[in-house]
Amino acid sequence: MARTYTFFVHLNARKEWLQLDRRDRNAYFDQLKREVFAKYPDVHIRLFDAEAFTTFCSDIMMCETDNIQHYYFMMEQLRDSKIYTTPYFDVIAILPAIEDGFIEFEQAC
Repeated sequence: MARTYTFFVHLNARKEWLQLDRRDRNAYFDQLKREVFAKYPDVHIRLFDAEAFTTFCSDIMMCETDNIQHYYFMMEQLRDSKIYTTPYFDVIAILPAIEDGFIEFEQAC
């Protein structure tokens, strides 16, 4: 049975990111899409802005995949990028989850 894993990556934008103008931010994100995310098409990425609603984090990256190794490889590549090395963002927390995991548990009992 294929299992879909979801990872909620809580990020906090640093001044190095915020000091970039929006054109440069968009260009860098386009570069990440080509150089990192495109290598792992089975890791589906969704981005959420949270800064207006919480002080815990400014952004959330949601990653969904049934290939946990590709998720891991993608995160390793991000660690080598400016996201971590400049750094543009601090990683506050990574929360893994299995959607409706209780249903599989109940069926197994």
